[in-house]
Formats: sequence, C-alpha cells, structure tokens
Amino acid sequence: MNRPVAALAALTPRTLRGRLSLVALAVAALLMTVLTVVFNAVTDEHLRHQADSALRDRAAAVATTVDTSGPRVRVLETANDGLLDSGVWIYSGSRLLERPPPTTADRSLAPAASRLAAQDARACATVGTVRICAFPVPGRRAGASVVTALDLTPYRSSADTLLLGSLTLDVLMLGCTYALTRLAVGRALRPVATMTDQATQWSAVASDRRFDAEERPAELARLGTSLDALLDRIRTVLRHEQQLTGELSHELRTPLSRIVAELDWWRARPRSDAETRATVDVVAEAARSMRVICDTVLDDARERALDTARAPGTADVAAVLARLLRDLGTPDRVSTVLEVSTPVLEAGTAPELLERIIGPLLDNAVRHARSTVTVSAGPVASGIRIDVRDDGPGVPGDFTAALFQPGRRADPDDGHDGAGLGLPLARRLARTVGGDVVHDPGHTPGAGFTVGLPAG
Repeated sequence: MNRPVAALAALTPRTLRGRLSLVALAVAALLMTVLTVVFNAVTDEHLRHQADSALRDRAAAVATTVDTSGPRVRVLETANDGLLDSGVWIYSGSRLLERPPPTTADRSLAPAASRLAAQDARACATVGTVRICAFPVPGRRAGASVVTALDLTPYRSSADTLLLGSLTLDVLMLGCTYALTRLAVGRALRPVATMTDQATQWSAVASDRRFDAEERPAELARLGTSLDALLDRIRTVLRHEQQLTGELSHELRTPLSRIVAELDWWRARPRSDAETRATVDVVAEAARSMRVICDTVLDDARERALDTARAPGTADVAAVLARLLRDLGTPDRVSTVLEVSTPVLEAGTAPELLERIIGPLLDNAVRHARSTVTVSAGPVASGIRIDVRDDGPGVPGDFTAALFQPGRRADPDDGHDGAGLGLPLARRLARTVGGDVVHDPGHTPGAGFTVGLPAG
C-alpha cells in the first residue's frame, strides 16, 4: 500500500457513524459547490445585464439631444447636459462630435469607443473595470451613434460581497450538516447498539428472551430476526453440549462402577493368578465398553452438529440382545427371557448404536422388575420391532408425559443414582436412524417399551 492510500485509510473514520457523517458532508459540499458556482454565475450575468440596461437608458437619453433631421448631425444643447455628457461619446459616422469632459473621461477609453462606433451597430466591450457600449441613433440620417461608459466597480463589489456571503453560508451549512448528521445517525444507531448489548448478554446466559421485531423499523426488524436466529443457534449448541455431557456421564457410569467394584474386590484380600486375570478381563471389557459408548455418543453428536446422514449399517438383533442380557448383571430375583420370532433378524443400524438404544430400556426394566424381564423381537411391516417388558410397578400415570424429557425421574428418592437421561438418549438415537422408542401404556402389570427400527 503506497503512502497516499495509507494516509487516506488512516483518516477514514472507524465507526459507521463517522463514515456516514463524512459521506453526508462530502455530498453536501459537492452540492453546495455546484449551487455556489451557479448562483454566482447567474449573479454576474444579472449584474452585467443591469449595467448594460443602465448604459442603454443613458444612450437613449443622450439620443434625444442628437438632431438627425438636417443634412448634418447636430448635438442640441440642453439644460444640465453635464450629467448626460459624463462618459458619453457622440459620433457621426467615424467623426467624433462630442466627448466626455477630460476630468471624467479616461483617455484609454477613446480608442475603444471609436472602434465600437465604427461598427454602426449595437456593440459592447469591457475595458478594465469599465463597461462601454455603442448604440445607433435612430433617424433619417444613418451613421450617428452614441457610446456610453459605466464604471463596473460597484457591480463587481456587489458580486464579491455575494460570493463571500455565499461561501460563508456554505461553511455554516456544512458545519450544521455534519453536526446534525452525526446526531441523527447516532440516534438512529442507538437501538442497534442496545440490541447488540442485549444479544451479547442473552447469549452469555442462554436467555429465552428475544427481540420484538414487529415494533421496530424494517431494517432493525431484519436485524432483530437475524440476531434471534443467532441466539437460537447458540442456545441449541449450549443445549447439545449439556445434553452430550449428561449422556456421557449417564452411559459411562455403569462400566466405571464395574471397574471400581472389581478393583475394590481385587484389593480386599490376596488373589490367585486366575482371579487376577478374571479381574483384568472384567476391567478390560468395561474399558472397551466405555470406548464404544464414547465413540457412539460422540459420533452422534458430531453428525447432529454437521447435520449429516448417519451411515445405516446392519446389526444381528438376536446376537446384540443376547450379549446385552448376558452382560446386564441381573439380580438373582429377576430372570430374563429373550424371544426372537425369526432365526435371521437384522436391523438397519450399527450394532453399537443398537446397544445404546436397547441398553437404557433393559437397565430400567431390570431395576424395577419383580421377577421377570421379557425381550421380544420380530419383523413388522415398517421394519423391526423390539419389545422390552417387566412385571414391576409400571410408570405412574401422572409421569407419562414427562417420561422422555431429559433429567426427569418418576421417583428421585428410589435410591438409584440415575440422571434421567437413559430413555431420552434411547429415543433420540433411535430417531437418528429413522426409528423411535415409545411407551406402551396398555402393558400391565409393569412397564412396556417398544422400539421400532428400519430393517437391515
């Protein structure tokens, strides 16, 4: 960047208010310059016409003293003709009949008067500060003319005064324009600054407040709508972050508990090599489970953030359900039953994702069942259906509407350390692959949940 451009960039105001004021000042300066030039040009032309009119009137008055009726042109003597003779030449052809008194006539004007009189037509010229015009005298005898002169100093003084006045007025108008523009732009941009501060404050605290675009001007209404959309996106991102944190905490709690329990059991007393290997196997299996959980939940969160489609994949439903029931850690009082209607049953989702969908349903069923948990799976017209049922107390009627809301639990004092995120996570994961998880209120006694998934 060369120096002139850098200097111009340094002088450019940084604020929108300053730039708009500068643009308004430049436009006003250009307009006033044009108007001033036009005004003074018109004024000069008007003053010139006034001077020519005064010269014409004097020439007409002098022409009344010129007698062209005889064989020769004669100048008649009249009372007070000294006023008429001031700055007046009378010619008969090229012959000078009368000239101004030496005290009032400028000798340099005589040659110009002679040239104008010789043209035998109306003609004007400016010599220095004097305007001089020749007018033919009407009559039967041609060749007579009157030349009059007028000092333009008063007219030029008036023109200079008008020019100075117009320039002074221009400066005052430019100053007022700049000040009023800054004031008007500042008042117009005040709501924008207020909206910006509000948006910053609301986004920091994830507020539900939004701008009322209907009561604002069209430009600010569009800005308010854009800021509302931005705040909604920020709120969605914050909600997803909180949901992701809660889901990871919920899903990782079980394998972490297994690891802690195995290590506590292993450290309680000396163990044999076989028992140590068994503990290591349990810890390794729990660690692998944690890795699968992290990959599944994080991949789902990443795909939701990028709004991309999930790779469908396929899962052997019977194998996944059998593995989940085997690793479930069912209490002695509860037995599990797996019913698969067809030997080959594949769901259109990855095995890890199917585990994350069915796992929370099984955990809840085992926790609340009195004696039996039944898992059945089979094909339906829309894809695959998996039912998870128990014979426990069931879902309270007043809690059905909040069953799939994150963080809600039917009985927070039941001694279970859950966070109320299992069922919402299961439903959301199922919906990401085109399925769903619903509560079956017709199943009694106990609770029943139905999982619908696309076929593989």
